[in-house]
Amino acid sequence: MAGAEIHPLTPERWDDLAELFGERGGSDGCWCMFWRLSAAEYAAGRYEGNRRAFKRLVGGAQRPPGLLAYLDGEPVGWCAVAPREDFSRLQRSRVLGPLDERPVWSVVCFYIDRRRRGSGIARDLLAAAAGFARSHGAQTLEGYPLDPAHRRPSMSEAYTGVVSIFRDAGFEEVARRGSTGRPVYRLELA
Repeated sequence: MAGAEIHPLTPERWDDLAELFGERGGSDGCWCMFWRLSAAEYAAGRYEGNRRAFKRLVGGAQRPPGLLAYLDGEPVGWCAVAPREDFSRLQRSRVLGPLDERPVWSVVCFYIDRRRRGSGIARDLLAAAAGFARSHGAQTLEGYPLDPAHRRPSMSEAYTGVVSIFRDAGFEEVARRGSTGRPVYRLELA
C-alpha cells in the first residue's frame, strides 16, 4: 500500500486537483466529465469547457464528487465516486448500465500521477471510496475495471482500474456484458 492520505474534493482543494490534472485536464481534456455528459456535450467541452463544468460541479455539490490522494502533501491521485445516477453516460450504457433497480454508487475513474503509478495509490483510493460511499448511506458500490486477461489495457484505458484491485478490495464480479473486457464488480457495504 502506498499509505496515501485521502481527502474529499471540496472547493478548497480545487487547486490541488488542477495541479494533479495539469493543462491536459487529466486525460485528454476530460476533467472527470466523460461519464457525466453525452458524447456530444463532452466533445464540445473538451479541455477548458470541461474544466469549467467540473469546477462548477465541485463548487455547487452537496457532497464531494470524489477523493484526492496525497503523498507528502503533494496531490498524486484522484478517484470519482458518487451515486450511479450522477453519471448519465453510465446510466445509458448497454455494457455498464444498471443491472437492477438497487440504488448503487459507482467508482468510474482513477487518475494517478505518472510518477506514482503502480505504487498502490489506486488501491488506497478504492478503499477510501468504499468508506466514503458507506458514510453517505450507500449500500452497494460498483466498479467497471478492465480485465487484463481479456486484453492488456493501455494506460489511457486503465482509468477505470483493473480487476485485481477490485478483487483485492473484496468486490465480486456480478456481470460481464459484451466483449469489451470491462465487467461490473460490486461490493456490498451494508
